[in-house]
Amino acid sequence: MEDYGFKFWLKMAGLFVLGAIALFIFMWIFLSVIYAWSFLGAMLALAVGALIIGWFVDRRNSGQREGSV
Repeated sequence: MEDYGFKFWLKMAGLFVLGAIALFIFMWIFLSVIYAWSFLGAMLALAVGALIIGWFVDRRNSGQREGSV
């Protein structure tokens, strides 16, 4: 088995730390929304955010599907 080396593991640790920070920020915002708008409002806000992200991804990839059947 190949040894990945220190540089690889340093990048993996950095990726893990960035993911943990992003998750912390997301949870902080989401729990604040739950506190302010109740659970139903938080789920509605999460659904609207997911729809907006999906719309952007769909608009970005629309040119690739134009030629396909």
